[in-house]
Amino acid sequence: MEFLGIVLTEWVGYAAMAALLISFMMKDVNKLRIVNTIGCVLFVTYGFMLQTSWPIIISNGAIVFINLYYLVIKKS
Repeated sequence: MEFLGIVLTEWVGYAAMAALLISFMMKDVNKLRIVNTIGCVLFVTYGFMLQTSWPIIISNGAIVFINLYYLVIKKS
């Protein structure tokens, strides 16, 4: 599937990259973690779309759990 000559897998990768970059421009740590988590979930999806790219899946999956820990369990 393509849109503007770019396959869906690449769009997911670009969206993940954009969310990650945007998250680092935020001053509020909770908002940073929320947007960063969205980017990491997109990167995990991207990793699976690349036929299981394990380094991408594992690292971003771990970051999702770290962010959720700080957002849900250890509220700042």
